[in-house]
Amino acid sequence: MTNPKELREETYLEQKIYPVQLFANRCSRVNPGDCVLYLHWHEHMEIILMRRGRAVFHIDSRPYEAGAEEVILIPGGSLHVGYALEEGDVDFDCIVLNPSLFNPWMHDPVHNQLIVPYLEGRRHFPVKPEDPRRRDQSRVWLEEAVEELSARPQGYQLVVTSKLHLYFTLLARAGMEEGPEKTAHAAYFPNREPFKRLIRRIEEYPGEAWSVEEAARFLNLTPFYFCRLFKQLTGRTFVEYIHVCRMNEARRLLQESGMSVTEIAARVGCGNANYFTRLYKRYIGMTPSQTRKQGGPAAEVSLTLEGDRED
Repeated sequence: MTNPKELREETYLEQKIYPVQLFANRCSRVNPGDCVLYLHWHEHMEIILMRRGRAVFHIDSRPYEAGAEEVILIPGGSLHVGYALEEGDVDFDCIVLNPSLFNPWMHDPVHNQLIVPYLEGRRHFPVKPEDPRRRDQSRVWLEEAVEELSARPQGYQLVVTSKLHLYFTLLARAGMEEGPEKTAHAAYFPNREPFKRLIRRIEEYPGEAWSVEEAARFLNLTPFYFCRLFKQLTGRTFVEYIHVCRMNEARRLLQESGMSVTEIAARVGCGNANYFTRLYKRYIGMTPSQTRKQGGPAAEVSLTLEGDRED
């Protein structure tokens, strides 16, 4: 997997009229703590259907564990990241859709009353829908949508749109039955936007030097409170995240440039080449020279963590 240069992901959806797409994530031979979904956010909604293994997804700082056959719903604009919980394979499918997919219903008063509040973010679907009365049936609709998006038979766009609209309709109906207090809630992480700006800057300039104190001042927080919130939001400590960004940039430079290891170490903020090599092997799982010999993008290299300290 490749971490983006910017925290905001400009997810490409092929068709403007039918903005929905399927992404298959297959992470082989991961260890507990390995990243299976890099930290990012986008304006689209996302539905994760777990296929194999177990993972924890941090969505706006709140962790949600999920295993095979479970579903995770990610609202548009939410920061999210995923880590493996056990050794083995972690496989999941993502249906990414823009709310404009349902524009054909925009003049329907029932749609406007029931569905639109969720599409506009005034109400929130449960991140893990677990209603036993509807889960089995709704899962069938999601599976049928995945099959259509994979095979793309003639008219698949209409089938997918209908299945997803039906799925969201019954979720919204369940929310109305439970009452507004169950679904309309304040944001769990109210300082999300300032953290987005900080992390975007870190990912854009991985060689830039940052201390915990400097990052805390950037957000007008105390170092202790900053560290706690950062770990809640990303699932990693601040130092860990800095190292992940630097080592992924180093991997890219090793694969795509003719720079020496010493030059790359300096570019990503590691003045000592020996320290850089140890850090690279720790996070990427191989030495810089092995990466260069391998050649081409190492799409399935995991980011193994062994407990950085913030000192």
